[in-house]
Amino acid sequence: MSRYRLAASIITVLFLFLGVVQARELRVLSEDELIIQGLLYDEYKAYENSREIFGKLYDSTGAKEYLFREVTSSLLSRSHIAQSIERLKHWDKAHPDTLEVKRLLIPLYLTNQQIQEARNQAEGLVERSSKPRDLDLASNPYLYTGEFKKALHLLNKVYEKTHNEDVLLRMSVIMDEYTGERKKAIQLLEMHRRMNVTVSNQLYYKLLALYVKENDVDGVLEVYKILYDHDPNEKYLSKIIDAYAYKGDMNGAIAFLEKKHIENKTLYALYKANKEYDKALRLEAKLYAKDHDPKWLAEKAILLFENAKDKNDKKMLDKVVSFFEKALSEGVDDSLYLNYYGYTLIEKKIDIKKGIKIVKEALIQQPDNTYYLDSLAWGYYRKHQCKKAYKLMKKVVDKEGLEEPEIIEHWDAIQKCK
Repeated sequence: MSRYRLAASIITVLFLFLGVVQARELRVLSEDELIIQGLLYDEYKAYENSREIFGKLYDSTGAKEYLFREVTSSLLSRSHIAQSIERLKHWDKAHPDTLEVKRLLIPLYLTNQQIQEARNQAEGLVERSSKPRDLDLASNPYLYTGEFKKALHLLNKVYEKTHNEDVLLRMSVIMDEYTGERKKAIQLLEMHRRMNVTVSNQLYYKLLALYVKENDVDGVLEVYKILYDHDPNEKYLSKIIDAYAYKGDMNGAIAFLEKKHIENKTLYALYKANKEYDKALRLEAKLYAKDHDPKWLAEKAILLFENAKDKNDKKMLDKVVSFFEKALSEGVDDSLYLNYYGYTLIEKKIDIKKGIKIVKEALIQQPDNTYYLDSLAWGYYRKHQCKKAYKLMKKVVDKEGLEEPEIIEHWDAIQKCK
């Protein structure tokens, strides 16, 4: 039967379908009707049934197209593998050196765990064909036998001819896990992405995995930047910031966010940590205008104080108190802000009694926080309640030691308190 006839049968599948049903009832099916039935089984992935149909067609006609379809269905259903091998070998004796037979025998032998036979067929296929699909197929037995260099050699030929990304990804796995060529795999993947407009995320994810194994933070960072350019979502942005943090490159993280015009809480935190208070104040105003979260009022109070050249400037302190009071009145009760405000009231002798009260509220949330205990001890010291101050400050020193200048200053002063 010709390929044309098989193709024509596909076109007439719907027209003849009712006839097939009627013929089945009479237990008499023509060749065309059997073809249609086999194709329908294929369409619905009933490969065991299609194998049987095409086997009958081959037995009755001897046409190789039916044999190859029968064997293909056998592979897809993973059934009657040994029988398919024998039928192909029998056909091959009458029609020696048919490439299509070798193409089918390789996966059949591998499925049947006849690895050496598959390798022999692969050698014969490579001798007679340099087509990429044949070289790709022939590489598989060498992977089973552990001949990874040989498999890589064949796959590399395929990639040179096709620049197929899937082939390259398979090569990178072999190079990473079996041949000790991880750096070369990275080079190939990097070259591929630079030379191709369209690259899948799978390639980038593979690059990430390899860079992580190499502990190459710059490589990880670069790949996440590319992914973020393609898909600007929070997941990739978070990884970029994490990479900068791992490098300890705060300025790099700030520069990236500024370049991308990403004015978010992360950039604010970086400005604050980097003591870029003017930029932090401008961004704080934008963030407050956006969500009206009263915590930004407390943040503004902190920034105003930290940014001031003269920490005793009365006008500045009045503004700090004003913003803290407004923040607290609108529901801010985070212990961090409470301690900062309370300590400011104590340290600047604005209202020591109130400062002590506010710091105690912070300690309700975190009773063992040494920074808060230090603030309360300093409040008692300012009120000349020396025993209370000493008892609390000793807890701080016992836990934190005398490393921080402020703790040393407070401890020295409290020890002298009478």
